[in-house]
Parts: sequence; C-alpha cells; structure tokens
Amino acid sequence: MLYVSTRGHADRKHFCEILLEGLAPDGGLYLPERYPQVDAATLGRWRGLPYADLAFEILSLYIDDIPAADLRAICRKTYTPEIFGTPQIAPLKRLEPGLYLQGLSNGPTLAFKDMAMQLLGNLFEYELARRGEELNILGATSGDTGSAAEYAMRGKKGVRVFMTSPHGRMSPFQQAQMFSLQDANIHNIAVEGVFDDCQDIVKAVSNDLEFKRRYRIGTVNSINWARLVAQVVYYFAGYFQATRSNEERVSFTVPSGNFGNICAGHVARMMGLPVDRLVLATNENDVLDEFFRTGVYRVRAAADTQETSSPSMDISKASNFERFVFDLLGRDGARVKSLFGEQLGRDGRFDLSADPAFKQGRERYGFTSGKSTHADRIATIRDTHERFNVTIDTHTADGLKVAREHLAPGVPMIVLETALPIKFAASIVEALGHEPERPAKFEGIEQLPKRVTVMPADAQAVKGFIARHCG
Repeated sequence: MLYVSTRGHADRKHFCEILLEGLAPDGGLYLPERYPQVDAATLGRWRGLPYADLAFEILSLYIDDIPAADLRAICRKTYTPEIFGTPQIAPLKRLEPGLYLQGLSNGPTLAFKDMAMQLLGNLFEYELARRGEELNILGATSGDTGSAAEYAMRGKKGVRVFMTSPHGRMSPFQQAQMFSLQDANIHNIAVEGVFDDCQDIVKAVSNDLEFKRRYRIGTVNSINWARLVAQVVYYFAGYFQATRSNEERVSFTVPSGNFGNICAGHVARMMGLPVDRLVLATNENDVLDEFFRTGVYRVRAAADTQETSSPSMDISKASNFERFVFDLLGRDGARVKSLFGEQLGRDGRFDLSADPAFKQGRERYGFTSGKSTHADRIATIRDTHERFNVTIDTHTADGLKVAREHLAPGVPMIVLETALPIKFAASIVEALGHEPERPAKFEGIEQLPKRVTVMPADAQAVKGFIARHCG
C-alpha cells in the first residue's frame, strides 16, 4: 500500500514514512492510492472480533511495512479495558429505538481523540526505536487533541511534544489537563489567537522543509493519516454492535469542526461498510454545513470565528476537508492544489456548486449536514438527561440534535460521542443545575501548577521556541 498527496506530488510513500512526516512536501495531505474493499465474507469474519483484533485487521490493510506480529501486538497493547474502561472499548448505548450513542470517551483524557492517539503514541515509539531516531511533534488543538496527544506521548522515548492552543479559548478543565503536565518532553504554547491561527502555524512550520528536516518535525493532528485510519475502526465496531447481519445499513452523525472524525467515516464507507448517511453536525461556526448545503466553502477570519459552548468545533478552516474534496473531484491533485493551495489563500473561498461532482456527491458519498446553536445544545442536554438519565457533553449534544433531523425508518442512527461532560462543566450546570460527574483521578486538576508559554500567533516565534528546546 502506497500513499499519495492530495495535491499531486509525484512521490509514493509507505505508511511508516508518512507516519513520521505529517504533511506531504507540496503541502497536501496523504491518502492511500486506493481504498481496500471489504466484502460480505470479510465483514462476517470480523463481526465477532475483539476491538484490538478488529483494529489489527483493518490497519493491516493499510500498513505493509510493520511485521504482522508487531502490528497485532501494538493493537493489543493499545486497546485494553484497563485503558478504555470497557471490554467493548467503543460501546454502543441505545437511547430509543433506532437511535444510539457510541461511547468513545472512556480513554485517559475523556475524549474520542484517545481512540487514535493512544495507538499513535505506540506506533511512534515503535518506529523511532526501530530507526534509532527522535521526533519533535508539533500540534494544534482546539481542546481535546492536545491533552490526548500529551497523555499518549508523555514519557515516550525519542518524542517531544510542542502543542499550540488558542489562549483562553478552551474550557478550564481542558486547559488544566494539558498545562498541569510537568513531563520534560511536553511543551504547551498558548497562542494569542484562535484555533485556526494555531493550525496555520503548524502548516507553516511543516511547509518549511529545511526546518522540518533539521528539527525532525512530525504531527499528531488529524492531518496525520495514521490518526485518521485508527478512527476508521470504531465505525466498523459501531456497525457490528447496531446490526445483526451484514445486509443491514446504518447512518452515523458526527460532530465535526476539522473534518477528521467524519473523514474516517467516509473512508469506512468507501471500503464497503454498509453506511447509508454520514450526517455532519456543526455548531455556530458552520463552514462545513454551508458547503454541504450550497457547494461554497468559505473560511472565516479569526474575528468572525465565534466562541461557543462547544469550543472544540470553533474552527473555520477544516484541514481534513481537503481529503474529501480530493475524492469528490476524482482525485485530481492539480485541481485540489489550485483550490486549497492557491484560491483559498487568495479569495478565502471556492465554489463547487455548479460542478457535476458536487451535485452527484450527496448520493455517491452519503453526506448531509446540519447545525446546532447554544440554545439547541442546552435543550438537548436537558432533554437527554430527563428522558434517558444520560448526561452528554456539548459537542455530543450538537450531534444528537442534528441526528434527530435526519432519522430514517429502519436505519439505525449512531451518534458519535465526543467527550465526557466534565470537560464542559459550565454548560452542564446551565442545563441541569448541577456539576457533571468527575472521575476521581481529575479531582482538583484546575488548581494544579501550570506549565505553559504564551506567545503571539507567529510561526517564527514558535520555530524559535522549538529550536531553543531541542538543543
């Protein structure tokens, strides 16, 4: 299995090369040359597998440069009940007939990002040890990626983490999870700006090829294909739990800001998983909903990116969206390069509404979308607690609200849960009048000493910080 850039670069690379590289040399994102096809017989064979073994089966279709025995051991080391809280790892909870929540937030940092990040940490450690090399990870987070990455990488040999986040824009719990870590290989950078500024810095540093090579810069954001392919696994796991036979179809609703989580669903569907609809849910920052309704992709300036009560989706430039557009446009790398590498930077938008590919895309790829507001999510949290005695976080509430608008008779709808509610306690108090349950290990975390550096939204300043700490 070889990987190509969405922007048409001539190189073809193996998995372990792109694992450590992040962005392609032309600024594009990596995708496999083809999506492996999974037939009914294979689905039948996979249906009864434990999660770790299902992960091995799926990942082995994309990874041919790690020996099978080693890859299986990495999967079994990663996906354990001790780390993820349940034998199912990603358990399904039935709310009512035809409507389910898939629990993805039982890992170390209480967010779905752990599902992929724990694997990524083990893959990094394995490959760096095999090469005798070190890696400096540069990331951007709007809330959950940062803590998931830091908890996965803390103490790992050969790895340093430099994590940027928007200063003051995460919840107090999210900030405390990251900034309270005292491990020498973990560095937190609070950027004076919004998440998109952080993401732009990561891309700018990654596109400085000389600096990237000199300081061995890698990434854990979902621009890293390894993270995205790990997320494909729980779509299969959710499908198997919601169905009894492989003739049945299901739909998934996914709260989405950066398009990584739902892009994994797109990959699963392209592989042959019987998915009817992929329903994308946004908050007030509705760039993606606008595209799927109109065909216009219009990024917002930092000043126009709203600060909401589902802050992990306060994003107006969806990095992984480029992967979907690459598939949508028939894998035309030159056109994707023109749209994302040139037109978006110049005009802040592009319009595919008149393109036949956009018109056919809804049926071919199964996407639909909707948006949710603060009032919607508060009402959904309250309703879900009153009717089902289940407390959900604000992002999951966005998903559940939009899911109800797209229910279809006879097709189970699975809403991907994104985080435990304690991460957004203020909104839970507003909705329910009391604090959400807090795991014992996080008691008093907001009062712990913080280790963080505040700096302007400037790629050169971040480069200097990395250079000083890699001496």
